[in-house]
Amino acid sequence: MSREVLLLVDALAREKSVDKEIVFGALESALASATKKRFSEEADVRVSIDRNTGDYQSFRCWQVMDDETFETPDLHIKLSEAQKRDPSIQLEEFIEEPLENIDFGRIGAQAAKQVIFQKIRDAEREQILSDFMERKEHLVSGTVKRIERGNAIVEFGKIEALLPRDQMIPKENLRVGDRIRACLLRVDRSLRGPQIVLSRITSEFLVKLFELEVPEIEEKLLEIVSAARDPGSRAKIAVRSHDARLDPIGTCVGMRGSRVQAVTNELAGERIDIVLWSEDPATSVINALAPADVSSIVVDEDKHSMDVVVEEENLAQAIGRNGQNVRLASEMTGWELNIMTVEESSQKNEQEFAKIRNEFMEKLDVDEEVADILVQEGFNTLEEVAYVPLEEMLEIEAFDEATVNELRSRARNNLLTQAIATEEQVEHNIEDLLKIEGMDEETARTLAGKGVGTQDQLADLDAEELVELTGMDNDRANQLIMTARAPWFE
Repeated sequence: MSREVLLLVDALAREKSVDKEIVFGALESALASATKKRFSEEADVRVSIDRNTGDYQSFRCWQVMDDETFETPDLHIKLSEAQKRDPSIQLEEFIEEPLENIDFGRIGAQAAKQVIFQKIRDAEREQILSDFMERKEHLVSGTVKRIERGNAIVEFGKIEALLPRDQMIPKENLRVGDRIRACLLRVDRSLRGPQIVLSRITSEFLVKLFELEVPEIEEKLLEIVSAARDPGSRAKIAVRSHDARLDPIGTCVGMRGSRVQAVTNELAGERIDIVLWSEDPATSVINALAPADVSSIVVDEDKHSMDVVVEEENLAQAIGRNGQNVRLASEMTGWELNIMTVEESSQKNEQEFAKIRNEFMEKLDVDEEVADILVQEGFNTLEEVAYVPLEEMLEIEAFDEATVNELRSRARNNLLTQAIATEEQVEHNIEDLLKIEGMDEETARTLAGKGVGTQDQLADLDAEELVELTGMDNDRANQLIMTARAPWFE
């Protein structure tokens, strides 16, 4: 009988191309499952097969539980009882009792066979999945094998993958037998069926299709720097060339548009704008908004945004249908874009001019004429007035040296007063924040300095915001927020 076990394991391992240990484990589970049927009550059974001889032993197991938490006598044993058998036994360990082995020749019950083959199928699938992941394939080509609840099961090679309905191109109507390409979205090992999840709507899929059609990309002569999509409708890609002899846009378009047309056909007619990438963000934005003409751009580095000024007749084109053009341009460049007409830009500039002028008049105690000169010379903040190099301010024809020194002195005094007031407010806020269990002084100061100075303000944050403000780990952020929210539930 022992020899029969070893021969079966060897034959299955060879036939299914899986490790013998997998087959031994499957066989042990099958024997254990068949042995359990001897008992009328619930029982935990373990079977151990000797890997060298093929001999096997069966055991009934009970898990050791604390006397107070003891639950089911069929599966558990009290610690006090277990220690009578084995004084060294610990909680959560197992007490085992040998059982008479079930006859291997008669366990040919169909259930046992199914257990063995199911485990082997799982092992085969895991091996195929591991091989696929090692190849680091991101673009796959396969056939729609079946449709389940609107989701497509795609087969390529020996692998089945899931293409969810929400990852298909809108209005796309896939049928069984269709040949399609898709991009690897993720591997979900929690799924019972296909564990590879595909997508046809990501920007990465667009990039991978161009890499397939444009060999210069694979040769590193050309690069797609960024991409953005409105799946099934419109997309934008920004390209640059690493070879001065290559026209990046023309190379991607191909002879008579053959290359871009091949990608468009795969994407159900999605219109693709190919624009030139630039080191200068403003130039990249101008290119991204094509075909709309841009009159001027104002860049705000602090807010990572740009005010894009266009003529009235270009406004609709720059924004696009339902804001599509500006949205894709913003996503592709990574900048927040505010489209406005020349008139709107002028009004905004006047409002900002007036705001800065009023601040200078109030904080520096100067008249409107002096404040206007400062703004016209490009000063926007008290810090600039206080700390810009003296020589630069002396170049202003309307000011003499005494006036410049007085303005700088007033600006510095005002900033000092503000800093003292802020520090006093921070100290007050720290006292309130330190009342929260788990809060430390350094974190409290960081939060208070960034405008979060009360328990309620902290409670209004989510964990992601708190992590971004302080750099703490996600678990601690969740704990602090829940502690701050505790009064809400009292």
